[in-house]
Amino acid sequence: VQLQASGGGLVQAGGSLRLSCAASGGTFSDYSMGWFRQAPGKEREVVAGINRSGGNSDYVDSVKGRFTISRDNAKNTVYLQMNSLKPEDTAVYYCAARATPYIRRYFLRSDEYDYWGQGTQVTVSS
Repeated sequence: VQLQASGGGLVQAGGSLRLSCAASGGTFSDYSMGWFRQAPGKEREVVAGINRSGGNSDYVDSVKGRFTISRDNAKNTVYLQMNSLKPEDTAVYYCAARATPYIRRYFLRSDEYDYWGQGTQVTVSS
């Protein structure tokens, strides 16, 4: 499966952005999806994961209550709605996919994912 992330940009602290990740080349509903980010000089970290149907998800503590992951299987797209953005959210954001037979399962480790998008830059100014 191929993944194309979009929606990044420059926003002031307190603002919002919605990232999208469009998938092609596979049956989207067969894949659990995740969002990760990597800030300059730091390791890639998980932001959120969502299961195949979209009913189960989890987040890294630093974004809970501010970010929402969702998916539209009819549109082969996963989203990350980011509200109340902070300068420390500045990073390149990546979407990732993993095929799984378990419909309820989501994944939160980068080594659990098989496919990655190219990344989209999010910059939050103070």
